[in-house]
Amino acid sequence: MDSIEERAEKKKELRKKAMQLPLSPGVYIMHDKTGEIIYIGKAKALKNRVSQYFGSDRNHEEKVRRMVQNVDWFEYIITDSEFEALVLESSLIKQNQPKYNILLKDDKGYSYIRVSGGSWPRITEVKKMEDDGAKYIGPYLSSWSIKQTVDSARKIFRLPDCNKKFPQDFGKGRPCLNYYIKQCCAPCRGRMGEEEYNEAFQQALDFIKGGSSTSVRALTAKMEEAAGNMEFELAARLRDRISAINKMKERQKVVASRVEEQDVFALAQGETHTAFEVFRFTGGKLSDRESFLTEGCQPDPEARSEFLRQYYGIRDRIPPVIALDGEIEDRELLERWLSEKRGRAVHITAPQRGEQHQLVQMCRTNAAESIAQHTGTAGRDASALDELRRLLGLEKAPAYIESYDISNLQGGENVAGMVVFENGRPLKSAYRKFKIKTVEGQDDYGSMREVIRRRFEEYKAHQQEGDGTGFGRLPDLILLDGGKGHVAAVQPLLDEMGIAVPLFGMVKDDKHRTRAIALTGGEIAISSTRRAFTLVSSIQDEVHRFAIGYHRQQRKKAAISSTLTSIEGIGQTRAKALLKHFKTVANVAGADLRELETAPGMTKPAARRVFEFFHGSLEAEGETGAQSPEN
Repeated sequence: MDSIEERAEKKKELRKKAMQLPLSPGVYIMHDKTGEIIYIGKAKALKNRVSQYFGSDRNHEEKVRRMVQNVDWFEYIITDSEFEALVLESSLIKQNQPKYNILLKDDKGYSYIRVSGGSWPRITEVKKMEDDGAKYIGPYLSSWSIKQTVDSARKIFRLPDCNKKFPQDFGKGRPCLNYYIKQCCAPCRGRMGEEEYNEAFQQALDFIKGGSSTSVRALTAKMEEAAGNMEFELAARLRDRISAINKMKERQKVVASRVEEQDVFALAQGETHTAFEVFRFTGGKLSDRESFLTEGCQPDPEARSEFLRQYYGIRDRIPPVIALDGEIEDRELLERWLSEKRGRAVHITAPQRGEQHQLVQMCRTNAAESIAQHTGTAGRDASALDELRRLLGLEKAPAYIESYDISNLQGGENVAGMVVFENGRPLKSAYRKFKIKTVEGQDDYGSMREVIRRRFEEYKAHQQEGDGTGFGRLPDLILLDGGKGHVAAVQPLLDEMGIAVPLFGMVKDDKHRTRAIALTGGEIAISSTRRAFTLVSSIQDEVHRFAIGYHRQQRKKAAISSTLTSIEGIGQTRAKALLKHFKTVANVAGADLRELETAPGMTKPAARRVFEFFHGSLEAEGETGAQSPEN
C-alpha cells in the first residue's frame, strides 16, 4: 500500500493532468494500478468534472474518497454532446462493470408455478422447470407477482406451505402457527380426507389460473348449490373462501395507480449503504416490485440519476411515466435517452401531493425497511433517520447523534448534559455530564462553547483508541438545545478545532415543544416530516431531562453540603469527607461522638462541634442528665 506521502504526490500528479483536459463533453475512465477499470463517468466539461476528484477530500463522500485513493491513471473519450456521453457511459458501464459505479445484477429471469403430482399435491413458485413429473404453469416475467399470487392462494384456501409429507406425517407433532391463525387446514392432524384437500387444492389452482373475479363467481355458484342441497358445512367453507378473496382484493386496492403504466422509484440512505425500491405498475395495478442495496452514499439527485441509468440499461420495458421521490440530476438528458429507447415519450416526475405522492412515500418506506434490515434497526427508526438526513441535507443518515443542553438556576450550579442516540435509539452508556468550570453566571453560549471544546479535546486525545461509544468516536450530527444563537456561538469553535460535524439547534415553541431545527442563517420547519419530527422531539426531551436531572442533583448536594459547612470548623473538604463516609446528612446527624471522631479527616474538636450541632451542648447534657459518682 502506498504511503500517505506517495498518495499525496500521485493525487497532485493526477490533478495536474486533469487540469489539462478540454472543456468538452465526454466520458472519463478511472484505472487502478493493475489497469482494471474501477469507475466510469460522464461530464459536460471533462476538465471541470475530473479535476474535482483530485481536489480537497472534504468535498467528497466516503465512497468517492475510497475510489480516488485507488486511482492510478485515467483516460477519456470526447463526445459531441453530453447526451452522447450519457449513452456511451451506459454502454461502457454495462460492458466493464466497474466496482465503484452502482451495479445492478440483471437477474430478471422467468418464474414458474410448479404443481406437484401424486396425492396431496402442492403449489410452489420456482425459477426454472425440472423434469420431475410435476406440471408447470408459466413462464412469468415477475417473480414477485407470482410469489404474491401463490402465497395468496395458499392462505385463502388454507393449503400447507411446510415440508411435511402426507399421509406419512399424519399425527406427528402439533400443527404450526398457520393452523391457529386460520391460514392452513393442517392435514398433519390426520382429520382431513384426501377428497376435501383436493377440493381446496383445485379451487386454489382455478384461482391462480383464472384470477380472483372468475374464482369468486365459480365459488359463489358452488356455495348456492351446496346451500340448496342443504350441505351447510360445505357452503360455509366456500363462503369463507369467497370472503378471503374479497379481503385480498381490498388490500390490493391500497397499492393501485390511476396511471395505467408507470414505474415508481425511491431511495433511502443509511450510514454506509443506499437502498433503492422500485414499484412497477401495469394496468393501474402493482405488477412487480424490486429492491436493491448498494454500497456507499452520495447526494440524492446524483444517486437517482446513476441508478436510473443502470436500471434501464438492463431492462427492456420502459414505461411512459417514471415517478421519483425527489429531484434528479440530468433529468432532461435521461428523458431523451429513455424516450429514444422506448420509441415514445417518457416523462420523469417528482410528485408533491395526491395519489402519486402517496405511492412515492410508500416506496420510500419500503426502501427504509431495506436499510433497517441491513443495519439491524427498526424500520421506523431507519425511516426517521433518512427523513432527517434529507431535511438537513446531510451526506449520510446520522446513525450516531450527540445532543447537548445547559442547565442552571440564575447562573448557579451551572452544568451540562450530553445524550447520544445511535440508530434512532438512546445509547445511555454514552451519556456524559459536565460541570461548567470556566464560565461564571448565566452565560449559556459561553457554557456551551466550554462543553463542546472539552468534548472534542477528549476526542483528539482518544481518537486513536477506536472507542465505538466514547469520546473517541466522532458523531454524525450534533444537536444543541437552543436556537441559531447557540449554533452561531459554537460553529466557529468547531471550525477552529477542525471538527467537520454538522451542527444544528433544536428550537422550542412557547409551550416548550419542539418547533424547528436551527442553523446559523435561520430555521428549518420539521412539522411536515412526521418521523423526523418525532425523533428530534425525543432527542430534545431526553437531553433536557438529563441535563436538568443532573442540575437538581448538584443543587441537592450543594444544599446538603451547606448544612455541614455552616458548622464552625467544617469546611468543604471535611464536609465532602463526612458525606463520603456516612453517605447522607441524616447518617451524620445520627452518629455518636466516637463514630464522628474516627471518621476520615476528623479531629476530636471538630467531631465534638458536629455532634453538638445536631444534639446540643455536651456540657448542658452533663449538667442536667449526668449523675455524681458519689451518688
